[in-house]
Amino acid sequence: MSNNQVKVLITYRLAAEYVNRIRGVDPRIEVLYEPELLGELRYATDHSAPVERTPVQEARWQELLAQAEVMFGFDYTHLYDLLQFAPRLKWIQGTSTGIGQAVKKFGWDKSDLVFTTAGGVHSGPLAEFCLMAMLMFVKDAFRMAAEKERKHWERYAGTELRGKTLAVISLGSGGRQVARLARCLGMRVIGTKRTIEGFEPTSLGVERLYPWTDLYPMLARADFVVLSVPHTPETEGLIGEAEIAAMKPGAVLINVARGTIWDEPAVIRALQSGHLRGMAADVFAVEPLPAESPLWDMPNVIICPHSASAADSENAKLTELLCDNLRHYLAGEPLRNVLDTERLY
Repeated sequence: MSNNQVKVLITYRLAAEYVNRIRGVDPRIEVLYEPELLGELRYATDHSAPVERTPVQEARWQELLAQAEVMFGFDYTHLYDLLQFAPRLKWIQGTSTGIGQAVKKFGWDKSDLVFTTAGGVHSGPLAEFCLMAMLMFVKDAFRMAAEKERKHWERYAGTELRGKTLAVISLGSGGRQVARLARCLGMRVIGTKRTIEGFEPTSLGVERLYPWTDLYPMLARADFVVLSVPHTPETEGLIGEAEIAAMKPGAVLINVARGTIWDEPAVIRALQSGHLRGMAADVFAVEPLPAESPLWDMPNVIICPHSASAADSENAKLTELLCDNLRHYLAGEPLRNVLDTERLY
């Protein structure tokens, strides 16, 4: 890397301490950050806030795009024409792990741009969401909520996570974090990943690995199934009618991947029939989840509005990742979390 300045454009509102941290990486870093050109935050870690600009503001934004070599986050105001306005752009540091489908959708996979994901940043919050869901089912939180509503007191016996079997699809950074927390509570953890050849199960934090091409034996053993798999052409519709039928009666299905990974109507039918005891999801086939979806009225369903990965620590972690990658970039070294635009993860 030369001694020329590297201009980093921040595309969402970020606290001053994090902006200054980026500036402090190296004297060669010039940060382009003009919050008045960005959308108002809807929540603390909003990276895609709606933007309304005056013609003068839009002209200024296009000036910044024209200068940028590195972009922190996506520019949601120029998704399809980004390359036209940002001719110097070389690298985009994403704020999400699952950016592969977006890169393909907007045609960026055909460019020379390098994309790095936020892989690992959201693993902890997502794993905690999965743990929360499993605890809610074994401790019958739904019963407690209903009884509280009735102001009714009646003792009952629940169960515990210890000894239950968790199946994780698949064992990337997020899946391994779920497995780690589950083991801490005495669960038996099994799982799969795209390639299991050459891996010892214990190296991935599970008792047993199952092949990607035959999930049925694993599903039949599981009390809980967590979907933590990237959205690619081969994982789309991965969990359908047959896979749900192969699951143990009374099992609980948890999806923190994408709504395209499962057949949502088949999941609903399995919930209605009682084959599935329950479901927890952060992602759905259509988002926001339509008001007419029967999932809203099911007492054994946990619905999170695609927010399970968001935490107040998120921007600090994302900034740390960007800063580390900037150091690699300036040194001409490989970046962390580079997106494979063929595999889409």
